[in-house]
Amino acid sequence: MLLGVTGGIAAYKSVLLARLLSGRGAEVDVVLTDSATHFVGADTFAALTGRPAYTSLWERPGEVLHVRLAREAHLAVVAPATANAIARLAQGLADDLLTSVLLEATCPMVLAPAMHTGMWGHPATRTNVGTLLDRGVRLVGPASGPLAHGDEGLGRMSDPEEILAACEGALSPRDLAGRRILVTAGPTHEPIDPVRFIGNRSSGTMGASIATEAVARGATVTLVLGPGAVAPPQIMGLEIVPVETADEMRREVLARDDDVGAVVMSAAVADFRPKAVAEGKLKKELGPPEIVLEPTPDILRELSERRKDRILVGFAAETSDVETEGRRKLESKGLDLLIANLVGREGTGFGSSTNQAAILAADGRDELLRTWTKRELAVAICDRLALLLESQPPN
Repeated sequence: MLLGVTGGIAAYKSVLLARLLSGRGAEVDVVLTDSATHFVGADTFAALTGRPAYTSLWERPGEVLHVRLAREAHLAVVAPATANAIARLAQGLADDLLTSVLLEATCPMVLAPAMHTGMWGHPATRTNVGTLLDRGVRLVGPASGPLAHGDEGLGRMSDPEEILAACEGALSPRDLAGRRILVTAGPTHEPIDPVRFIGNRSSGTMGASIATEAVARGATVTLVLGPGAVAPPQIMGLEIVPVETADEMRREVLARDDDVGAVVMSAAVADFRPKAVAEGKLKKELGPPEIVLEPTPDILRELSERRKDRILVGFAAETSDVETEGRRKLESKGLDLLIANLVGREGTGFGSSTNQAAILAADGRDELLRTWTKRELAVAICDRLALLLESQPPN
């Protein structure tokens, strides 16, 4: 792996990225621009990776350093990628070690932009980014959040864990190329009054992980995202459609149903909603209100009933009899796959980094209940999607 670090304040995050890459078993060669050394030193990266970190074309006079580094790299990632670095790469400049290596390299490349909002939105940057995307470079981010100088907005470098996932995705098979996939994620909030709602603990992390993995494998993905805690991933090839209620999610899903080859319904849609929503805030002084509930629409069943030539994947959260209940739902809703999650145990399920889940398949090729990281489960689901979509023409 080649990790390029350019001169932005986000360079401190690249130290963690180097550690994460090394922890995955990668041999990481770090190249810093001169500007980057004003924020973090080469010795820090060398200590974490166990390999030299480089800053100059001239520090190894006995070899052609930029050629060796370029030819040894299976993947190059630049994090942070400043506006200046993006411009130089787009123009094919090779005026320091990093740009010389990247101009020579033929491996996949991932850029994690980091700059102020105005620089990211400037027409010159947009043109440069478009040029790099046309060459097959992959972008992760930028995200919205705090920036230097006390500012806030779009331009913040993605978190190291998200960049790591993009790097792993860049080395993944492109077995979903040409496919359009719809993913739902997060909870729905069903209003009681203007300030209160019925909802659940879903964060949307699982669905965001599936969407990110599918994009990395070549799919064009629409993520219909409920009001969860997860920040939607900012990656090319991913459309984010924010929704609040079950009715809004149903509307957005059905509006896109004709154009996709697979629908992955990982959202934890509320099962019930108040039959009537109070126009004003319910006052505590008036005592507990009587709230009459009614079912929300069963979006997955409706998709199944208007079934077209596409793959349907459902999710079910259970507190017991996970595989039995999951199999029943798989068959009753006519699904291709159902991910049955055991929830209610500490450390798994909603809001956690892991799932206890079984993958149940209509063709009987099940994977029994076990603990997965959300990324592991996302990879397994996309593996299944790739196999199921093999017999279908690209959509």
